[in-house]
Amino acid sequence: MLKGISKIASPELLKILCEMGHGDEIVIADGNFPSENYGRRVVRADGIGGEAMLKTLLELIPLDTYAEENFLLMQTVEGDPLPEIWDQYFAIANAADDHLRVGNLERFEFYERAKKAYAVIATGERAVYANIILKKGVVV
Repeated sequence: MLKGISKIASPELLKILCEMGHGDEIVIADGNFPSENYGRRVVRADGIGGEAMLKTLLELIPLDTYAEENFLLMQTVEGDPLPEIWDQYFAIANAADDHLRVGNLERFEFYERAKKAYAVIATGERAVYANIILKKGVVV
């Protein structure tokens, strides 16, 4: 155990975050996301929700200040309402990082981008469209 590190950050997740470099991306996937199909590395976090995981990650890594978009969400399919969880995600991200730059990707574009991500964190989040791609910045 370590002091000052959330218990949500497993040893496997901490290792992955340490390995990631500037510009690498990590996916926070909801419980419906096909993580094993799209993740090169998959970290299981089944009992953890998206909000808790986002808060934990942003305590440990900065967002990329040079990227046009450093916080990417999966677009809703036409006719689906905007997810309520997005408001919580924005509040968490804005409180943690002054350089939030939000973007949206169509569902299949999101899947293709997830394939290239450094890792996918498979959470137990039950909200739909609760998937995020974060682009890691420089730790100073």
